[in-house]
Amino acid sequence: MRRSIAWRMIWVVLLIGSTLSGSVGCQAEDVEVDPPKLAANIIKSAPGDAIAEPPTSDDTRASEDEVVAPYVPAWVTDAIFYQIFPERFRNGDPTNDPTRESLESPHVTSSWKITPWTSDWYQQSDWEQESGKGFYEGGVFNRRYGGDLQGVLDKLDYLEELGINAIYFNPVFYGRSLHKYDGASMHHVDPYFGPDPQGDLELIASETADPKTWKWTAADKLFLKLIEELHARSIRVIIDGVFNHTGRDFFAFADLQQNQENSPYKDWYIVQHFDDRNTPGNEFRYKSWWGFETLPEFADDETQQDLHPGPKQYVFDITRRWMDPNGDGDPSDGIDGWRLDVANEVPSAFWKDWNTLVRELNPQAYTVGEFWGDARQHLIDGKFSGTMNYHGFAFLVKGFLVDGKLTAHDFGLKLDERRKEYPTPMQFALQNLIDSHDTDRVASMIVNAGGDHYHQLDRFDYDVSETVSPRANSNYKVHSPDQRQRSIQRLVALMQMTYLGAPMVYYGTESGMWGGDDPDDRKPMVWDDLVYDDEQADPLGRERSAEPVAFNRELFDFYRSVIQLRRDHPALRHGSIEFVTHDDKAQVLVFRRTHEGESLLVAINRGDQSYEWQFDAGANAAPKLLFQTSVGNTNQPIETEGQTAVLTIPGLDAVVVSLLPTEE
Repeated sequence: MRRSIAWRMIWVVLLIGSTLSGSVGCQAEDVEVDPPKLAANIIKSAPGDAIAEPPTSDDTRASEDEVVAPYVPAWVTDAIFYQIFPERFRNGDPTNDPTRESLESPHVTSSWKITPWTSDWYQQSDWEQESGKGFYEGGVFNRRYGGDLQGVLDKLDYLEELGINAIYFNPVFYGRSLHKYDGASMHHVDPYFGPDPQGDLELIASETADPKTWKWTAADKLFLKLIEELHARSIRVIIDGVFNHTGRDFFAFADLQQNQENSPYKDWYIVQHFDDRNTPGNEFRYKSWWGFETLPEFADDETQQDLHPGPKQYVFDITRRWMDPNGDGDPSDGIDGWRLDVANEVPSAFWKDWNTLVRELNPQAYTVGEFWGDARQHLIDGKFSGTMNYHGFAFLVKGFLVDGKLTAHDFGLKLDERRKEYPTPMQFALQNLIDSHDTDRVASMIVNAGGDHYHQLDRFDYDVSETVSPRANSNYKVHSPDQRQRSIQRLVALMQMTYLGAPMVYYGTESGMWGGDDPDDRKPMVWDDLVYDDEQADPLGRERSAEPVAFNRELFDFYRSVIQLRRDHPALRHGSIEFVTHDDKAQVLVFRRTHEGESLLVAINRGDQSYEWQFDAGANAAPKLLFQTSVGNTNQPIETEGQTAVLTIPGLDAVVVSLLPTEE
């Protein structure tokens, strides 16, 4: 979760010597290094040398590695994450669809109804048009499409076919909004995600704050079944933990609203002014997350270094509930970890204690924080496994692969620098994403790439509100990508699957979906068994040609093949990484992944022109082309003469080459 338009902290750590006249980023002098043993940095068109590594104390690194190693589960190094936004993934059970009364704004027009899954996204329904307002003001946030847990169960074969082995669910807990970050409960799954909403709501109403009174609702039980089914397919499950704030329906805040200073929960929240019952007005004021009144914030304790003991104990109770549902000490029936919302806005002492509890329950649990900047100290102090790698991956991918503004040299340099800010075990647990529910989709990033001015140069305007949606940028294009732009998307996917760290794919990216920032990044999933209306309306009323919306089988097959590439080669999951060479003029970067005798070269050509890649294959190596993004297979031969190998890489293409020893 992140703020909207006036919400975000701005990191003003500009890249050293940055300009947009020719290149962006650090223009460090090339550093002479010895050529690598298996692949020399020999590339035509004025090649650059290997990217220099910043000095690091071996003793310091070893000490930090030892400290953080227990926080990083072994399985995450092999993880390929898939992010699911439950309300928009699949409607598997129309009988549990949300009702008008279930909305966070129940005063919405009486003609409200579920929005058809396959309708034109930008076309306002009758009930939306009744408001007389535009697309973003007229009801899009009150839409419901009916996505639920049964929909995920129905598509397990699809997920298995794609090849992912870990899922991150946006909040599954009970909340009135479409996104569920306004939790009415953390110990119950949203009733409208399960088979019996009314029965679940009645059961929830009969409980107290005492965990001994908590029951298992039908939705809870279905979620546990989903965990069991996913585990049977060797797919791990992490869920969103929102421990900074709740919704106003949350039991403690609801009691506070009703009983004011007499509420036993009056210290759980930051009350600025209680209501004076002797006046006709309501003076009740409280601190809410970034001023959104629907999201009241939990209070800290007296030290301001920890959560108040009340909400802290509640969070600990629900943590035990979902990590070991039957309480038998065996966590195999529970979730495998957590993604922690706005983690930098929760006190560090809480995270330290909470992460300790998590690993007492399951030593192999994964905890990943939502940090948008350098998260090094947060992770170490709070005992996290890793961070959503916006700062060390997504921002830089946007600059080089999406926009073509960051030079190849500086792309590699910054990737290396920002990765090495973290202890070695954590580097393998960084969650390498490009798009999410908080950003425009990668396809639309590429459609809208370019421009001569960045509002925030340090992040190449990645998810900068003024630029990433028609809501604030009237020049933002909402149409689908063309073939050239899809080629760039393939480069991004290859980078995710070959770089060091755990890649994460946002639902629908693999099926061809596009869209701007929230809410346009949360369209209903495009499935191959559904027929969709053309997308022809425009959110700003601009003229637009009708565009077909359909499952992109070719793109899906590409994602499946590049995911399989990562799964087939341990070097891509466990290997060390070295940036071998670069050519800024041609926009070419080469890096190598090495692990236990396996050595793979990844060469990315972001330029539009074909590139003749010449490299030293070594005295006893037989290079083999494993993968090519333009075709997804290996149809180009590698010419060799002695130790020198030559491969032509077309424009906007990338290859993965294996250096295999020849038989003696």
